[in-house]
Amino acid sequence: MDAMPPASASLRGIRVDFSGTRAVDDLDLDIAPGVLTAIVGSNGAGKSTLLEVLAGVRRPTAGRVDVHGRTRAFVPQRAAVSDRLPLTVREMVAVGTWGWRRTLSRTSPTRHAAIESAMTRLDIAPLARRPFASLSGGQRQRTLLAQGLARGADLLLLDEPTTGLDAHSGALIRAAIAEETRRGTTVVCVSHDEALIACSRRVVRLEGGRVRSLRDPAR
Repeated sequence: MDAMPPASASLRGIRVDFSGTRAVDDLDLDIAPGVLTAIVGSNGAGKSTLLEVLAGVRRPTAGRVDVHGRTRAFVPQRAAVSDRLPLTVREMVAVGTWGWRRTLSRTSPTRHAAIESAMTRLDIAPLARRPFASLSGGQRQRTLLAQGLARGADLLLLDEPTTGLDAHSGALIRAAIAEETRRGTTVVCVSHDEALIACSRRVVRLEGGRVRSLRDPAR
């Protein structure tokens, strides 16, 4: 069987208004398949809103979004996730597999392997039984990314995955992102992390909810 092509996305005329504010304004953008795209810009530029539109968790006020791929995984900033969730680390990672493959049961060996692999890659396997609420900021962010990786998505959407983290957590997350792109996953990452931006195949700069520049450093 031929391999599925990498995920891609096309946004045309996207506008997002909420709370009396226009967060995204008449935005056109193509997400290139199988590469890491960094979304950069100042606070309030519309970066996180754009990511939410791509993830399908926010409906645009106007415009069209076409996502070509089988599955999406959205990893928000750790501050957006309640620290009161009564779940262990392993249970948090397992959430990423809910509704993942309907033909597989919750006790499927394949599902179990995906969860264990994601935890190992982010060095949180020793924390599997710890309550999520007890983790440090870096451990929480690694748990959230492991949740996204366990899903096995072909479009991975990350919101500030390394902001404010210790060096160990930041290095593990950057390594996991690099590995995903080598596998052919399409990764879109909102970030201020210069190291992560430097290794991105494409860099999209937003200002005032619009694309102000797009560069492809690898060309």
